[in-house]
Amino acid sequence: MGDVTAAGISFRLLDGPRAAASEDDLLALRAQECPDAGIEDARQLRVWRRQPGFALAEARHGGYLVGWAAGMPLRASTSWWKDVTSPLPGDLTAERPGRTFAFTTLIVRPAWRKQGIGAELHRRLLAGRPEERATITISPAATAAQRALRAWGWRKVARTRGAGPGASAGESVRDVLLLFLPR
Repeated sequence: MGDVTAAGISFRLLDGPRAAASEDDLLALRAQECPDAGIEDARQLRVWRRQPGFALAEARHGGYLVGWAAGMPLRASTSWWKDVTSPLPGDLTAERPGRTFAFTTLIVRPAWRKQGIGAELHRRLLAGRPEERATITISPAATAAQRALRAWGWRKVARTRGAGPGASAGESVRDVLLLFLPR
């Protein structure tokens, strides 16, 4: 997974073991952007990066981390769909190996936003994924992120209650979005 540089920004796609080397930077940026982040986020990132198929895209300017995105395939036994607020068809929520990639995190430092970095992290994280589709949960109040995701082809399929993957502590309602991946 190679390095690519564009407009002074270096993008790298990392697997779990390679992402471990960036863990301090990743968690520091997460804590800066999500004030409720803490020890649980560190534990969660360590668990995620050990999952088969975990991927992390990072963007750096020089050695300075300006953004990152991460995710991993859902397992057949996932609890991803358990807290949806209205019934969904079983064919939508049934998981099997290789069906769904959970896009868990997308963070770009405020000073670096509106420069296409988030879009490029999104593109790199999902490019060439073998899964049929991707899913993400996002706060309904995150209007800029919601607009960006919809522009990138995501569509809302449900709402969930309870803090799911990528949620900050205390967040109780999130939208569940889906994106069908090119095959």
